[in-house]
Amino acid sequence: MLILSRRAGESIYIGDNIRVSVLKIQGSQIKLGFEVPENVGVYREEVYNRIREQNQKALDVSNDDLLKMAAMWQQTT
Repeated sequence: MLILSRRAGESIYIGDNIRVSVLKIQGSQIKLGFEVPENVGVYREEVYNRIREQNQKALDVSNDDLLKMAAMWQQTT
């Protein structure tokens, strides 16, 4: 892990097109600003973990589920 020290008003760049700025430091909280391309997602860790869990659940399809879906599809045709 890379650890950098920055003061309020200072920034770092990640690659050529991602800028992270320290906007404000107040007590134990830091406000960060992110400038990222529109196609790049930025998520808080807890939200990112929930998205990953939901995506994994969507991939966990059993053979029984597939057989039920095939039977349902055959009934509609």
